[in-house]
Amino acid sequence: MLSGKELILATRPYSKEIRWKSWYHTIVVSVLLIALLYGTFFVPFVIGRIACSIFAGLVMVRFFVIYHDHQHHTILYKSIPANIIFTIFGYYMLAPTSIWKRSHDYHHNHNSKLFSASIGSYPIMNRNKFLKSSKQERRSYLAIRHPLTILFGYLSMFAYGMCVQSFVTSPRKHWDSLVALLIHFSASAFLFIHFGWLTWLLSVFIPFMVAESLGAYLFYAQHNFPGVTFKSNTDWTYAGAALDSSSYMVMNPFWRWVTANIGFHHIHHINSRIPFYRLPEVLENIPELQKCKTTSLNPSDIISCFRLKVWDPDQNKMIGLNELKGVS
Repeated sequence: MLSGKELILATRPYSKEIRWKSWYHTIVVSVLLIALLYGTFFVPFVIGRIACSIFAGLVMVRFFVIYHDHQHHTILYKSIPANIIFTIFGYYMLAPTSIWKRSHDYHHNHNSKLFSASIGSYPIMNRNKFLKSSKQERRSYLAIRHPLTILFGYLSMFAYGMCVQSFVTSPRKHWDSLVALLIHFSASAFLFIHFGWLTWLLSVFIPFMVAESLGAYLFYAQHNFPGVTFKSNTDWTYAGAALDSSSYMVMNPFWRWVTANIGFHHIHHINSRIPFYRLPEVLENIPELQKCKTTSLNPSDIISCFRLKVWDPDQNKMIGLNELKGVS
């Protein structure tokens, strides 16, 4: 049975991209997104425009995962045309390259550590710390993990978290966050004024709500699910964090396409240099990666994930508020 470093090394043959595939998926998703956004303006029937709007949001999720692979230097590394495409897309999605790469790299290097900054991930309090916290600290902590915060990820996670917060914290490092905000809301205002509220709703608000709420939930559920475990910094290992603290989100072919295989999240955390289109191949060929913790997009699993609030070290699991004693 492979484990630890041996398991990571076993995945290395799959970390070589197939260049033409990387370009194929990038070009197809770019053209598809542009076509769907065009449809939100010019399809003659309102039902058709609504369909274009919703599917544009779903395609944005796929594009974002491909962008995420590029930021890992997994695909199209050092390609000038690809850098241009993905830099523009980062601005468009309110996740410009400087803040996204910094926060996401930190997440990969510290995933599931109990005593590290919650940069690039949802914060985790242990039971004792939560019980000793003030009411305001509890409310703030629970608000970040609340389903409504994730539902409105467009504003909470991306516009505020990725852009406003990063720029205010470090204006020199994250000047592109301010640029992304200015472009986004200036373009939104222009569309609203010159094309009307319906076109703005269909071309901006709905696609971003669909894409960024789904993205925020995926990021939450892939590390906050029944069976997840967290470690103290001294007990933490990279491979252990991938297998014990990252889920395999079981999906049907449609949702696998929409999410560009990001549901194979434990494999992505074992080796982030594996292109998204090779992740199923890794699961099929390495038996040790088939013995993983799972969740899904089924309503019951979504509810189960949202019920988890704090880490209980005595039970070695995440628990809900109903399992806490002494909470007033």
